[in-house]
This record gives sequence, C-alpha cells and structure tokens, in this order.
Amino acid sequence: LGAIQIEGVRYVSKRLKLPGPLPWGYHRLRLETQGGPFETMIISAPSKAFAPLGKQGNKTWGVFLPLYALHSQRSWGGGDFKDLDEMMEWVAELGGGVVATLPLLAAFLDKPCDPSPYAPVSRLFWNEFYVDIGNIPELKRCPSARCLLESSGMQGELEDLRASPSVDYRRQMSLKRRVLEKLARCLWAESSEWNADLWRFVESHPTLEDYANFRSACERQRAPWPEWPMPLREGVLRDRDFDEEAKRYHLYVQWVVREQLHALSEKARQKGQALYLDLPLGVHPHGYDVWRERTAFALEACGGAPPDTVFTNGQNWGFPPLHPVRIREQGYRYLIAYLGQHLKYAGLLRIDHVMGLHRLFWIPNGLEPRDGVYVRYPAEELYAILALESNRYKCCIVGENLGTVPPYVNPTMVRHNVHRMFVAQYELTPSTRKPFRAISPDSVASLNTHDMPTFAAFWQGLDIEDRLELGLLDRRGARSEQKARQALKKNLVTFLKRGGWLKGASQDMGTLLRACAAFLSASPARLVLANLEDLWLETQPQNVPNTLAERPNWTRKARYSFETFSKISHILETLGEVDDLRRRGRS
Repeated sequence: LGAIQIEGVRYVSKRLKLPGPLPWGYHRLRLETQGGPFETMIISAPSKAFAPLGKQGNKTWGVFLPLYALHSQRSWGGGDFKDLDEMMEWVAELGGGVVATLPLLAAFLDKPCDPSPYAPVSRLFWNEFYVDIGNIPELKRCPSARCLLESSGMQGELEDLRASPSVDYRRQMSLKRRVLEKLARCLWAESSEWNADLWRFVESHPTLEDYANFRSACERQRAPWPEWPMPLREGVLRDRDFDEEAKRYHLYVQWVVREQLHALSEKARQKGQALYLDLPLGVHPHGYDVWRERTAFALEACGGAPPDTVFTNGQNWGFPPLHPVRIREQGYRYLIAYLGQHLKYAGLLRIDHVMGLHRLFWIPNGLEPRDGVYVRYPAEELYAILALESNRYKCCIVGENLGTVPPYVNPTMVRHNVHRMFVAQYELTPSTRKPFRAISPDSVASLNTHDMPTFAAFWQGLDIEDRLELGLLDRRGARSEQKARQALKKNLVTFLKRGGWLKGASQDMGTLLRACAAFLSASPARLVLANLEDLWLETQPQNVPNTLAERPNWTRKARYSFETFSKISHILETLGEVDDLRRRGRS
C-alpha cells in the first residue's frame, strides 16, 4: 500500500487477505518475515451487540432498587438473594420483565470497610454479603451453624440490624461470616457430592484460588497490599503468608454465591425476565484486580471528570484507570474475563460510564481534577469484544451515556446496538412546547438514577440546597438554578396537561410523578425503569457523587420493607398503569 519514513526509519504498509471468513472469537495471526516473526490478535465479532430488546414491538418495563437497600422481615438488615428473588416474582406478577440493581461485586467490609459498589475488590468475584444463609444446603447438615444461628445472642443482633434505618455492613458481614465459616468447615470435612462439586468449581476457575489467597493474606497483614513486605507486594504468596482456613472460607463463599446467583438467573430466564446487572468503571486501588493485574492499570493516575456546571471542582473517583496500550498487549484477557463473569448471569448489563470505551479523564496522582487530561482508548476493538461476548451469552448491553458525552459516542452506540439511556432529569429542556428531548426506540428510559436526586427531591429543589451546603454552588448560583428549575417545572406541567397525562386541577407530587411515569411508559423506549423509591416520594438519595464522609452514601435502607411496599395501593396502581401503557405500545 506504500512506504513512509518516521524519524528516519522506513515503514512499509501491505494488505494481507485472510483465507475465508473467521468464526466468531479471538484468533492469533503470526507472520514470518525477514525481520522476524510477528504476532497480532484478530477479533472476529458481529458488528452489533445481542438485541432481543431491539425487536419490533418488544417493549417492557422493570424496577430498580439497590439490593443492600431492599430489606424484608426475614433478611439480616440488608437485602440478600432471597429478597431479590421475591422482588423479581412480584414484578413478574405485575407484568414487568426486568429488575435492576447496583453492582454485586466483592468488597472490603471489615478493616477497611468500603461498601461502595463502584469500588469493588474485584470485578471477577462476587460479594458474599448478599448470600441467603437459609438457602444453603449445608445448613441442614451442620449442627454448629444452626446452633449459632438460633442462639439468643445471634437473634438479638439480627433484630438490631433489622431495626436500623441504615445498613451496618461491617456488623452484618461479621455475623454472616461466623455462620458461613461453620458451614464451610462442615462441607470441607465431609465426603459428598456437594464437596466434589466445590472441588470441581475451584479446579475449573484457576484465578479463584489466587483470589482466596489474596483475601486471606489481607486479613493476616491487616494493611493494604502496597504496604505489604516483599515479595507479597509483588504478587508472590506462599503457604505461610496466609491462613488456610480463611482461604477455604473465601473459596467456599464464592461457590455459594455462584450457586445462588446462577439459580436466580436461570429462574428469571425461564420466566422471560431479565436480571439487569451493573458493571462498574473502576476497582478499589487496594483490591485484588490491581494487585494481580497491575500491568493493566495506570497506577500513576486516577480516573475522574473535569470541572463542569454541576461539579465545579471536578471529580476524582479514586481508582487507577485501565491502561489502553497494556490491556491491548495482553489481548484484553482481563477485560474479557470480567465481562464474561457478568454476562453469564445478566439479561441486561449496564456499562458504567460508557464514554470510557472511547476516552477517560486521567488525573495524575497528587494533582487536582482541573489538571487532568483525556486519554483515548481503542473504541472499535472494545465494542467488538462487547458485541462478541454479549452474543455469546445472549445478553443485551446498555451504556450509561450521561454527563459530558462527546458527539461521536451516541452514533457509535447506535451502530453497535448498545442501548442508550434516557434519564428525564438530564433530558429536560427550557422549551414550552417540547420540554423533553426525543426518546429513541433503543433507549432505557427512567426519571433518574442512583447518582441523582429522587423525583421528589428534584421537584422541591432539595438537590440545589444540598450542592449549596457542599460548597458546589454559592448563593447567587443557587438562586439562579432555582429560578431555572421553576421554569422547567412550569413547562413540564404545561406539557403533561396538553398531552393528557396530567388531568384535573391537582398538581401534587404524587400525581405529577404518575403523569411523568405514564408519559415515559407510552414512549418508544424499549425499556422503562421505575425507581421504586420514587413511588413513595423518597427525598434522600442513595449516593451523592464526589462525597465521602460528607454524606451517608450506599448505606440507606429503603423506607419500607418488601412486605410493606409490595402491598401499597398507589404503588401497585402506578405500576399497573405502566404495565398497561407498555402492553398497548406492544400492540
């Protein structure tokens, strides 16, 4: 194709025709030349991600609630897989097809205790915090575990946890671990088919034993891995560096989570439902993935976002970004592994900050967000992997395209059949005739997300007051935003009345919420997602981005238990109207 010179070196470009179409998958091409052998990776993939949601007329709806916030009379204070199963059954009875939650990945829940679902220990392993103890077969065969579970001391602790309005991760995980450790000892000691299945699971997942060694070493060292002695810090662990029983505990709980999550996923698929999982953009800097896969990360920087109108100081998310050159050099091995771990259980998978497939804002360690820079990624290769893996597992992909979105991102998502998000708060415009931007048929539509104010808080302007208190706005800026918010609300009310969604003189928040939900439900969107907390007009957010100690993020339980909110008449009526409008849209 030609020759060029770069810094005095002559390069020749040639085109090589491959022998016929390659089957979908990952291939290696090896070239023997005078300059020596060269190898490269070839990704043979469909151009579009898996898309049953894209079929003509296939409109559905679902609900969202973080699993830790979902609680019942039988759970331990924070939700578990049994609660998730019961909520999925409830949604199915109402006609819904999707239940969405936040990431369910492994976390540090002792010392340190960091419950953020977006700072997991690993994207390859799950969080045993969500295990349903009562659904573990070993419980029937383990008297010591049953005795502990039925003791007055344990029951008293559980009652305290259930009564608390917030999730005490550390205390709850400590109690759950005491029971799980006894169950693990019972299973490891017996000779049974369950024991044999556990051994098969460990042998078929080579990285699992390495992960268990790491978690056990963390517990012995009681320090983050960058402070460990050599050679532990460099990824070399020997038997004397960790406790064998702790290692067996971590092997066991990953097997239990796999069993329960697999059963939940299969049950959903048999009913035609989809479990909507969430894949976080980053991982904890002191977690397993960075320790073991450190060459895949840029340890000298943190991911974040530059200053904007909402976060005037910018954002530092505190995790090292993936290095675009190094993940490519390793043939995307790590990325493919954590994608598969989610896709095998999900019917839909949300890709957190989908713009990260194109570019990511890096902040050099020690500097402020304003000093960061955008770093580009090989987007087409990453979309090819997404398309290939989503078709392999028959799972739809949703991209979180909120915030600062470059103009080339949305068209690329459309081209690769990655569903976009339509979030009403972001899509409001000052127009009196058309207060919302157009809702595309390939979108997942909702009123808000877990990182945004609830409908009631937005309507009352509580988020503006919160930003003023956090120093993200001054009083002049807050007054300006309140004035703009009032104009948006007025336009929205006019629009809802004109469209027949808001009837009568009443304009209370409950009526307005139902009108907005009805408008979204009648839209072309493939999926409409209702935040359950909006339905009882909750005002407190689950997360205020870019805050740590300032706000109690990731700990607030839902105001009502599952047994209560699943029977509240106005919630059932709202979801019934959503279902009716979605069905009419399908016909």
